[in-house]
Amino acid sequence: MSAGAKTIRCESRLAIGRSVPEVWDYICDVERWPQWAPTVQAGWVAGGGPLAPGARVEQRAKLMFGATRHRAQHVTAVEAPRSLAFAGPLGTSAARWGMELAPIDGGRTETEMWVEVDFRNVMRALPRRAFRDRIQRVMDIEMVAIKAAVESIPRRDASPGGVSTERPLEERPP
Repeated sequence: MSAGAKTIRCESRLAIGRSVPEVWDYICDVERWPQWAPTVQAGWVAGGGPLAPGARVEQRAKLMFGATRHRAQHVTAVEAPRSLAFAGPLGTSAARWGMELAPIDGGRTETEMWVEVDFRNVMRALPRRAFRDRIQRVMDIEMVAIKAAVESIPRRDASPGGVSTERPLEERPP
């Protein structure tokens, strides 16, 4: 990243031991975001309904010392079941983030989360490398939490209403 750069981008990738539709369903369930996003206490789509371009995702965000605040992001893209993107403020700057999903061997999903921040106003004074490293750490934590949550959901078997006892990939013997 050059010293004059005004935008930073971070990416985090992880293979999840479930199919693209299973990962997609979990990611699109905004009410489950507190399970994997450490700064989200509650999440919902304004007016209800699914994630769709133009929809507004509302959140109750966690702050220090148990305080919370409201924040919102707009859905900018949804290409089911492959990608979705959001835009909203990050401090005094504009930010975008999204998820990309792709099938890989054995019914697994290559999952990528990305974040872009356009430094504006007082945020231009922040040390970009330290800010980028903090975003990267949070994204990596979120990706591990998404993987753990999705892989812990029991798989449905072939019979209607049936639940499989199949264990996540990490728990299976070699």
